[in-house]
Amino acid sequence: MARNPIKDQIAIVGVASTGFTRDGQRSRDSLVAQACIDAIRDAGVSKHDIDGVVGGLPSAHRVVSMLGLPEVTHYTSQPPPFVFSIVDAMNALFSGSADVVLAYHAMFRNPAVSRAAASDPLRRNLGWGGAPAPHPWRSDPESVAGSVGYTAWASRYLHEYGARREHLGYVAINDRTNAGRNPLAAMREPLTMDDYLTARMVRDPLCILDMDLPVDGADAFVLTTVERARDLTDTPVLIHAATAGTTAKNDEDQIPGLHHHGQQVVVRELREKSDLWIPDIDVYFPYDGFSFITLSWIENLGWCGPGEGGAFVESNWDKDGNRILIDGRIPVNPHGGALSEGGTQGSGHIREAVVQLRGQAGERQVPGARTAFLTPGGFFFNAQGLVLRT
Repeated sequence: MARNPIKDQIAIVGVASTGFTRDGQRSRDSLVAQACIDAIRDAGVSKHDIDGVVGGLPSAHRVVSMLGLPEVTHYTSQPPPFVFSIVDAMNALFSGSADVVLAYHAMFRNPAVSRAAASDPLRRNLGWGGAPAPHPWRSDPESVAGSVGYTAWASRYLHEYGARREHLGYVAINDRTNAGRNPLAAMREPLTMDDYLTARMVRDPLCILDMDLPVDGADAFVLTTVERARDLTDTPVLIHAATAGTTAKNDEDQIPGLHHHGQQVVVRELREKSDLWIPDIDVYFPYDGFSFITLSWIENLGWCGPGEGGAFVESNWDKDGNRILIDGRIPVNPHGGALSEGGTQGSGHIREAVVQLRGQAGERQVPGARTAFLTPGGFFFNAQGLVLRT
């Protein structure tokens, strides 16, 4: 068992979301401010209690100013996916650098990911995070960075293991079915396999429905120590284990193959740090920024062997519910995930896990949910793992 003194010592006590839209009319900062204020209220604390702030964009010190937090002793800005921010908040609390930490994440469409944003005169020259872009957005065909890397490896996966595009389609349909019961989701219309197979191809073998959805919106969380959490709520969600992983060759065109990248590192570390594993899972949140990533996480977590993820999903397909239901009981991304709720870079997955473990998910609620497994991130330099429990 790996050394893990922080196990079950940090709790999430507040959570909030603005919901997600593809045609928002608000600024990124206003969305972050709303989510943060609502999360602070949900936690039952005031802005005077917040002495740590962690997030991405806008920068943490800007959020401190936006919210008028009197004094803060820990503030950092982390890259996505969102588990990086969660781990930083955990370490700040465990070390005593802060007592109550606000963690936030914003999604804001820009021309790099959204045709609608590119055609908007107020956004077409914006870069990541809403700052002016240093040059017009472009895509070099010689590069396999970003989405091109996943399409290349997805093609290799289908070729190497004989998987079918329908296997990827199950992931997209599962997300859309689940999003239909999530009022925060951007895309809620039903989706069929025919819809998937005839959708616009972006880069073979991945179509528009295989790629996460550009949205505007924000999530926010309040974290504190377990001791403090007991005074704030009857339903704290404990962080049982958390990790991230990468390998020496972690660029899209440099990983040695499907057998060795960040996901395998995360699974090994998570297995060593956690007292809980597959038999204990009540709800599962694999990353789905690209549908192909979901199949890979399912395989690497140990539900099936390499190349068997598609067949596993197909054999665990709930025809009546039109969704994945592992072993007839474990839903996968019940909020709709990145493909239908919106491309939240993991914050939506964590938010839904917290809501499920609190028993507050409404018609999406998994009966008696006590343990959630999350595997955000992809292959290259951002694979992550998180185990939450009541």
